[in-house]
Amino acid sequence: MKNFIMIGAAGYIAPRHMKAIKTTNNNLIAAYDPYDGVGIIDSFFPNAKFFVEFERFDRYIDKLFREGVIIDYLVVCSPNYLHDSHIRYGLRIGVNVICEKPLVLNPWNVDALKEAEANFKGKVYNILQLRLHPSVIELKRKILSQSNKEKYKVDLKYITSRGEWYFTSWKGDKFKSGGMCTNIGIHFFDMLQWIFGPYESVTVKKISTKSYKGELILQNAKVQWLLSVDPKDLPYNNKSEKRTYRSLIINNKEYEFSDGFEDLHNESYKQIINGNGFELDEVKESIRIVTEIRRHE
Repeated sequence: MKNFIMIGAAGYIAPRHMKAIKTTNNNLIAAYDPYDGVGIIDSFFPNAKFFVEFERFDRYIDKLFREGVIIDYLVVCSPNYLHDSHIRYGLRIGVNVICEKPLVLNPWNVDALKEAEANFKGKVYNILQLRLHPSVIELKRKILSQSNKEKYKVDLKYITSRGEWYFTSWKGDKFKSGGMCTNIGIHFFDMLQWIFGPYESVTVKKISTKSYKGELILQNAKVQWLLSVDPKDLPYNNKSEKRTYRSLIINNKEYEFSDGFEDLHNESYKQIINGNGFELDEVKESIRIVTEIRRHE
């Protein structure tokens, strides 16, 4: 059984990580978040120590080390702009780090983390769960088995409705979240470059408060993409029925990958614990893409 600690335990994505730790038969022993609305922890690890002050959390972790307790992983679910600092904290205390997307906001931050990682014993892992989706794995296998002389024509739409709270929270602040494309789009940009090869260029054709539209050129594909948090962009007649829409069309054929997301964090943890997680070199290409999009803002 591995011991985990967590930063950002009250965040939206933290319960998926708690579930993954539980599902893989491991233990969360301590968690920190300045916001104390973290009752969800009772569903998974009611005995975990919880702190709203980082200094007390840090002191408790130091106490555990002095008592000989082994801590294997720090999980980082804090706001995006804090990931870099919290990853470094994990490396300094000598543990492996599992960080939610986006790992960092800029590609040069990845380079700096690689230098830091080389000086400590821990490794840094990112959650790139779409690479573990069975439909995505099969799609990549199919693409690699074909020999196309021309680039694939790809159309990606991802609409995930958000209310007004989104724009008031840190997620609506591009200096904290990296902007909409970084916060909600990075998994899809990572998926596309993983399937179709390295990034060549990206252009932005439309920018509004709630949606972005553009073209991404990859080694083997020309991608038209739309990312939106506006429920008005949903294709459904009754827009209250379903709040999220995903569409991937390749050479005029639609590929379905709307389902099967629920257990991908569990699978991500299994891979990481088995030594097959996605490390720093894997994340830089998608971060390059969203950083270039940000330059258009």
